[in-house]
Amino acid sequence: MTLVDHYAVFGYPIKHSKSPRIHQIFAEQTGQLLEYGAQEVPAEQFPTAVATFFIGGGKGLNCTIPLKELAWAYADKKTERAQLSKAVNTLALQPEGSILGDNTDGIGLVTDLMINHGVNLAGSKILTLGAGGASRGLIAPILEQSVHSIVIANRTIDKAINLASEFHHRGTVTGCGYDDLKNQQFDLIINATSTSLSGELPPLPEDLLAKNGLCYDLAYSNEPTIFVRWGLKNHAAKSLDGLGMLVEQAAEAFFIWRGVRPKTLPVIELLNSERNNL
Repeated sequence: MTLVDHYAVFGYPIKHSKSPRIHQIFAEQTGQLLEYGAQEVPAEQFPTAVATFFIGGGKGLNCTIPLKELAWAYADKKTERAQLSKAVNTLALQPEGSILGDNTDGIGLVTDLMINHGVNLAGSKILTLGAGGASRGLIAPILEQSVHSIVIANRTIDKAINLASEFHHRGTVTGCGYDDLKNQQFDLIINATSTSLSGELPPLPEDLLAKNGLCYDLAYSNEPTIFVRWGLKNHAAKSLDGLGMLVEQAAEAFFIWRGVRPKTLPVIELLNSERNNL
């Protein structure tokens, strides 16, 4: 009898997740025998749900909104990028029984922008909307691309300032409120808030996007998100959602779990064609 390894994504909400489909395609592509499910897990149930999953024989988990900081606290060991971000989206059972926490979000975003869309981030002025776990995972990998600066804007100003201060030693990072964005322009604006899931936008001033600037929403859906539409309305050269990042971060997690790196572009093209035909 052949044993099947089990993986899953935890989140709240989670019904919209394409992660099970992505990982099943990766498994077929690479000849790996595994099953990958999705489980709706509220924050207060997270520690119990994770423990139950691994005790039951699970090998690895992805964690999405609003569980990334809880996953960071849960992990027995953390990679350097997880330590820096204080947020974890990938948990992996180690041979001796410990749980390793990693964050593949930042490398997923950078790979999607630079490899799939040909964006050169060097010298760019970047604005990140939101100062939660989603933002935390992005900052260090973006700074590694020799960007000019990153501004983190958040409704709670102190949270943005405090997050920025954790990365001062790695580059020019500042935090502010949305009102402080007036009379500033950015080459890339990243929406790392959950507002697209609720159909709302942070209060963004006009003329925020520089000429030929880009917009990137970490959220994704079958229809353009409200932030993607905002980018198009404000003449973004490209206004992208997070489907490509989702596939790229999933590929990194798959590599951590299985030691095999799947091909991502065919999966991105397939998922894009499917939602375009809906």
